[in-house]
Amino acid sequence: MPDGLKEKRAMSGILKINAGQKVAITGLGISGKSAVKYCLKKGAEVFVSDIREPQKFLLEEGDFLQENRVEWEAGGHSFDFLSRAEIIIPSPGVDLAVPLFEKLRTKGCVIAGELAFAGSVQRPVVAITGTNGKTTVTTLTGQLLQEAGKKVFVGGNIGISLFDYLLEPEEYDILVLEVSSFQLESGGDFAPDVAVLLNVSPDHMDRHGSFENYLRAKMNIFIHQDKRDTAIVNGDCPDCMKIPATCGANQVLFGRKAEHTIRISGKNIIFPFHGEEEQYSLKNSSLGDETGLYNCCPAIFAARITGSSPAQVQRGLDTFAPLEHRMELVAEVDGIRFFNDSKATNTGAVIAALEQMGKKSTVLILGGRDKGDDYRLLTVAVAEKVKAVVLIGEAAPLIRAALGAEVVSTKAASMEDAVNKALEYAESGDVILLSPACASFDMFESYGQRGRLFKKTVLTLAGISEQARI
Repeated sequence: MPDGLKEKRAMSGILKINAGQKVAITGLGISGKSAVKYCLKKGAEVFVSDIREPQKFLLEEGDFLQENRVEWEAGGHSFDFLSRAEIIIPSPGVDLAVPLFEKLRTKGCVIAGELAFAGSVQRPVVAITGTNGKTTVTTLTGQLLQEAGKKVFVGGNIGISLFDYLLEPEEYDILVLEVSSFQLESGGDFAPDVAVLLNVSPDHMDRHGSFENYLRAKMNIFIHQDKRDTAIVNGDCPDCMKIPATCGANQVLFGRKAEHTIRISGKNIIFPFHGEEEQYSLKNSSLGDETGLYNCCPAIFAARITGSSPAQVQRGLDTFAPLEHRMELVAEVDGIRFFNDSKATNTGAVIAALEQMGKKSTVLILGGRDKGDDYRLLTVAVAEKVKAVVLIGEAAPLIRAALGAEVVSTKAASMEDAVNKALEYAESGDVILLSPACASFDMFESYGQRGRLFKKTVLTLAGISEQARI
């Protein structure tokens, strides 16, 4: 059992940005803009490459480019432009497997994402990854630590770049980072003090090419940890247990098995700590369902070993509010409940959502842009829980073919049409669930926009104002 966090390690070979260095940023999104500001603050010569069409890029980012006075190219990444850089910082969405980046590596360019710069962080770091639940667990862990009076930087893949911390490191006591497979691919020697692996199921096959490659990327969270660190792992997920041999951290398993250090029993989380058994109740928490119990295990333990007291942890659990677009109850109309789970962009997330539903009680809205997932994985859950499926987006034919005759299905042309068609199948006591199993970019700007349109459509049909909604 770890006795709190030890003094922050003195790491060798830390990747830093130095004055005069030439640094290229590929992709001017949230993390890209933060990287630009950080590198300029360090005195680097910065230039930006983006795939957006030049006119659109200037329209959307012209003010930022002018304010920061950086050289740029748009319409794609070119070797001639990027090869001038000593360090290339790719945004997470940039695929590093393409030949261009291999050619740049051969030339001697260092390609490193934001996590590769975490070696200079002189605060404890809790990093959380997994296919599903990352944002909830990251947010919850941050809240539990805030209950202890700590100044917590909550960022990473959650939408706030690590570079934002590096711009003002003195403002925080501890970092809690959501980290994606994309970020971990370019994470260099990233070694968090506490690493959490929640679960693993197929996702982003369009980017990684195979489940094995995806799993390997996830496992990068552990490979540079040593005996001073802690790895908190879902012991009930066989693929999570494929921890690389190079991980030297103290491994702590969680789940329902009696031999796990962190155990789920009913609606309680139980584990030994400093020789005493601690128990936390989820009875009064919004996290008391099966998915919530698994999410709470690592968050509670991580908070305890980084400074929260039992009372502070329990208070945080009792007051935690569900996040938007994650099994969010929108309204109940004529006995039909509407849930927005737009963040469910893979089959594992949809299966987890359906586990919370009664038998044959759900009308499920599925579809969007395909990410290479195997929709046949949905057939068992759909056959047991779903009475009808409404399909949207580009992946609709693939999903229909995968589900076959397991359930009645129909195609909708828009979100409004999908909600209306779902209502044709639903009756009092049923649930209409938006849980798409796909990316959103065929019809929407983001999963957030998709979820907000679903909510707006439901509330409009129900005649409920935003102020009066549940």
